[in-house]
Amino acid sequence: MRNGRPEVLADDQGNLTQPSVVAFLEQGGIQVGHPARALMGTDPYNTVYSIKRLIGRRMDDPEAQTAVASFPFRVTAGPNNHPVVELRGERLSVPELSAYILRLMKKIAEARLGQPVDKAVITVPANFNDAQRESTRIAGRIAGLDVIRIINEPTAASLAYGYRRNYNKLVAVYDFGGGTFDFTLLELRDTVFRVMSTAGDMFLGGDDFDEALATAVANSFWKQTGIELRRDVVEWQRVLLACESVKRELSRRARADLSVKKVAHTAKGVLDLSATVTRELFNSLCFDLVRRSFAVVERALNDAKVRPEDIDDVVLVGGTTYIPLVQASVEQFFGSAPRTEVDPETAVALGAAIQAASLMAAPSPEVATQQTVLLDVLPHSIGIVAAGGMVEKVLERNMSIPVEQSRIFSTSRDGQREVRIRIVQGESRRLEDNTPLGELVVGDLRPAPRGEVEVLVTFEVDTNGILNVTARDKDSGRIYEKSVKVSGELDERSIANIALRQGR
Repeated sequence: MRNGRPEVLADDQGNLTQPSVVAFLEQGGIQVGHPARALMGTDPYNTVYSIKRLIGRRMDDPEAQTAVASFPFRVTAGPNNHPVVELRGERLSVPELSAYILRLMKKIAEARLGQPVDKAVITVPANFNDAQRESTRIAGRIAGLDVIRIINEPTAASLAYGYRRNYNKLVAVYDFGGGTFDFTLLELRDTVFRVMSTAGDMFLGGDDFDEALATAVANSFWKQTGIELRRDVVEWQRVLLACESVKRELSRRARADLSVKKVAHTAKGVLDLSATVTRELFNSLCFDLVRRSFAVVERALNDAKVRPEDIDDVVLVGGTTYIPLVQASVEQFFGSAPRTEVDPETAVALGAAIQAASLMAAPSPEVATQQTVLLDVLPHSIGIVAAGGMVEKVLERNMSIPVEQSRIFSTSRDGQREVRIRIVQGESRRLEDNTPLGELVVGDLRPAPRGEVEVLVTFEVDTNGILNVTARDKDSGRIYEKSVKVSGELDERSIANIALRQGR
């Protein structure tokens, strides 16, 4: 924040954004950001990208399995069945890899500001669950950052849009990034930003547009040559990168040339891949992906009981919103053109800076920020496993946070000495359709007839969207706490050791 206005800090090459890519080099070094991305087409086995799709997940999570199947690098089960990535003989957790990216951002900020940076506001997809948010916090700690707040990306973008404008509007944020899609509905009242509802799709992003085009190109190449490009991991990555460049070009022009030299080797010689892609063809390949985004939009609107025509402004966020098909679809759905005051690729960072300044206890004169009030919501319901294995909701999706609810549990059999409370996250009544968060065990209860001993359990979600559970034995007064926010991926000693190693 400079003179009360947010600005994005560029790296020494003038880049305002950094790709979330980490590469482990054969000679022993590590590259992060733009230099790492350049290696995706030459060493995909040791270059990690889209790792956000795995953070805070377990290997038995169906969505984690979907992500792992699409990666060229090797992912296996680590401690507590959390994913670890194997790179040149090393096994690295997802928070550890994410920390390399955060450490790069810390370094850029310190170089530009000329002073140490040890605190951060980190933005995450609105649909991130409890474990994903806590794993993000752990990544920040490894990178040497005190994460003072975790906020949703669309909410941050709304701050960049409404800051110092004193709007009284109903605003929708359509956030289409490289790996995820989020939609958030907010009510802006002067300096108060109140989230009404949010929804998202963790497996819908610009990467899927690249793959849709690459698949079509590969199928055409196979029909012409009989060679399946997807069988060669290195060449497939080169094709994907070329398709990403074509996608960007088609946002500016009606057609673009795709070219990948020496894509295949045959007995008759080396083959090149070349094609001319029209915007019309690209739109036809990606139409279903865009349509998927509006299923998410409708879910959030239904939750808030709002119609498209009730919305005053739609703000576009994320690089995928540069695609003309996306912009036209948004305008058609909402009946008006989206707002363009804020750059879709930097809006989230600008909003995070505004939130960080608002959280400072004593802002410096050069910051001179307008204090804003941000009221966010819970992205997923939180419940407990009741008798019969069905899930009973304790906290409902889209409740305003912070939020706290208490329930009384009692013993179910004579002489029972402990109560086990299984906590899950999700919307289904069926246990298997939800994400397990943890188990709280209240022990050393007084032996008594069933139903006589009661335990008061409090569920609290803080401003970061992270859950804590506390239980009190009403008979003895003893307190039990379960920080369900801890994903079990890394313990305190591991976090400290990794931070020390990366710091070197």
